[in-house]
Amino acid sequence: MATTKILDAYALIAFLEDSAGADQIRNLFLRAEEGNIKLAITSVNLGEAWYAIAQTSSADSANSLIQRIEGMSIEIVDVDWSLAHQAALYKTKNKISYANCFTVALARSRKGEIVTGDQQFKRLGEDVKVTWI
Repeated sequence: MATTKILDAYALIAFLEDSAGADQIRNLFLRAEEGNIKLAITSVNLGEAWYAIAQTSSADSANSLIQRIEGMSIEIVDVDWSLAHQAALYKTKNKISYANCFTVALARSRKGEIVTGDQQFKRLGEDVKVTWI
């Protein structure tokens, strides 16, 4: 069974902006294309990445992001009540952003590993496994 890696907006933006960690993310994309791992991101986190790109560049650039991601081996997980409820529960117990709580909720539900450079995830301790970029 392939390992599941859960991307957050930070990881996606690092790849798109070719900043620190971009090579690591690029390697994950290649491994996913080969079927060696599974990649997933919530629609909330994808929206967060869209917003960040739109703010620093333009809505057109952000829309190009979505088109690139939709053509890759990344499952975009739409949020249902179960996932939203889990994210809300994490938010009541942890001092991390609500968007990051969706990443945690998806990682927990898929028994996956979060891929990020966002230091907020350090606050979770051993609750979830994190690969740092």
